[in-house]
Amino acid sequence: MQDRVLPLSGIHNFRDYGGYQARGGMLRTGHLWRSGQHFGATAEDLEAVHRTGIAKVIDLRGDSERAEYPCLRHEAFAGDVVFHPGETATERGGSAHGEAAEGIRTAEEARESMVKLYARLPFRPVLVGTFRLYLETLASEERPSLLHCFAGKDRTGVGAAVVHRLMGVHPDDVMADYLLTNTAGNSEARIAAAAVSVRASFGPGMDDGALRMIMSVQPEFLESAFAAIEREHGNFEAYAEAVLGADAALVGRLEERLVV
Repeated sequence: MQDRVLPLSGIHNFRDYGGYQARGGMLRTGHLWRSGQHFGATAEDLEAVHRTGIAKVIDLRGDSERAEYPCLRHEAFAGDVVFHPGETATERGGSAHGEAAEGIRTAEEARESMVKLYARLPFRPVLVGTFRLYLETLASEERPSLLHCFAGKDRTGVGAAVVHRLMGVHPDDVMADYLLTNTAGNSEARIAAAAVSVRASFGPGMDDGALRMIMSVQPEFLESAFAAIEREHGNFEAYAEAVLGADAALVGRLEERLVV
């Protein structure tokens, strides 16, 4: 996977999450991209992103995040930015990890808060609305797309895992790809970039272990999301159809576009 990670200085965790064995073949490479937001992108970053040929950007951030941190685009970018209006974290806005950080002091408190957060993410109305738009985009767009949120790890991680599960990627590979967030690109820079704002806004008494837990991904986080899905709907397929609109027809269209 490391050869499909773009080493960008101002965009965290920019990588291709294709390339895994899927139902009927392999998930396309060079087509499914994910990252953190592009507010801090350099000119060199934007040029590298432009070379991927991305035609659709799916923005999982809420309205307040987009207003406060407008993403930069290459001057030749002529694609669309797709999102469902509203807030995807708390009603007052902000990032998902910021929501989990409120009042947290220790690593164990942070772990418990993130597990609870992930159990809610698959059912957030605005986030679900953007997931639905993403699946429709993937089913109809022949060119590459980019999925991103603020840090590119929580909302984006669940969104990428949903696509993997729909395409029949093995659960071990789904988890392995999710955990790449901890090593792909410059994770230390991502943690450092978030440290000041997270502590100032949500956790001034937060210790270093808690901050690292909030800004990392752990197996139990994603497991919590899928366990919540199974509690509510019995299995992932029932959730995908009822909540995301991913019926057999849409899944078939996705396979035509994404599996080779």
